[in-house]
Amino acid sequence: MTESGVTAKGQITLPKAVREALGVQTGDRVRYIIQNGEVRIRPVRPVSRLFGVVKYDGPPVSLEDMERSIAAGACKA
Repeated sequence: MTESGVTAKGQITLPKAVREALGVQTGDRVRYIIQNGEVRIRPVRPVSRLFGVVKYDGPPVSLEDMERSIAAGACKA
């Protein structure tokens, strides 16, 4: 079991094992979720980390084509 202390300002240091398990580094942010008397810590992932997650190997698509596709999809809903 891993523990850490609370400072007079209410701050804690996440132990190395917890940082590694969450995949957080210096400067990253975490979110605290309080539920049923327990606290869960989740890493906050900025949208910028999603860059490159979805791959597209086809030809470039124009903005007009994208807008037409979005409008067509919205009409189907």
